[in-house]
Amino acid sequence: MAGAFGDAWIRALCFVTLYVMLALGLNIVVGFAGLLDLGYIAFYAVGAYTYALLASPHLTEHFPALAHAFPSGLHVSIWVALPIGASLAAAFGILLGAPVLKLRGDYLAIVTLGFGEIIRIFLNNLNAPLNFTNGPSGLTLIDPVRVGHFDLAHPGAVLGVRPSSLVLYYYLLVAMAMLAVLVCVRLQHSRLGRAGWRSGKTRSRRARWESTCATSSCWRFLSVPRSAASRGTVRGIPGFVSPESFSLNESIVVLSMIVLGGLGHVPGVVLGAVMLAMLPEALRHTAVPIQLAVFGRY
Repeated sequence: MAGAFGDAWIRALCFVTLYVMLALGLNIVVGFAGLLDLGYIAFYAVGAYTYALLASPHLTEHFPALAHAFPSGLHVSIWVALPIGASLAAAFGILLGAPVLKLRGDYLAIVTLGFGEIIRIFLNNLNAPLNFTNGPSGLTLIDPVRVGHFDLAHPGAVLGVRPSSLVLYYYLLVAMAMLAVLVCVRLQHSRLGRAGWRSGKTRSRRARWESTCATSSCWRFLSVPRSAASRGTVRGIPGFVSPESFSLNESIVVLSMIVLGGLGHVPGVVLGAVMLAMLPEALRHTAVPIQLAVFGRY
């Protein structure tokens, strides 16, 4: 595929799988629980920055105590950073879900929207007096994903074939997306998932189900695909993460994906994510040449 279409399409497919995982995570809250969440991208930011801080030399460069304890830098393995990021994202989800659980509709959307903007502003300004996030400049030099002694950024020959780093990241993202689909399907067909699906038929039953499971189960589970998408494959491809990647527009894009595919419908959510993520790339390579051929340059 890389030889036929170039690396640009492989990179686009990598971000398609990323959006698939993000859409699946948001579908649990919006599609299954019926809670309108416009601050979803904030949890994505928590997971991404957690991995970036643990897998880059940023902390040891700006905190002498850590530099003395870890002279060669933190460089935490992805398999250690992943559960840390998942736990931290889940903790933020619980902190948000507990006080606003009784809100409905527009009120819940406004609160979650504000939470997402607060996280983005914090990431932009946590560079003084102590530099935690490097502000708008973002974090660089993030370690690539390693599986044992195999480095995805500098792969060796496999069965006499030397695959490109981008292709390996793509296959890893596809495997993670398939795992996220499996988890979502299992959740949907579990006792909790069936109860939530039936309770959506009436407002009173929906409210009763949400009061028992939204915080403890849905919000916690939301951190799984979020943190999985946020680990090395998310920002390990460019090796860079910055607050501008976690704007309100990203939350709206992900929400549009699950609305297009169908709320609570896992295959539809996957299809909606693929369509909206690939549409800009498809139009860039088809609509623009047609426009130039028909109307010429201006």
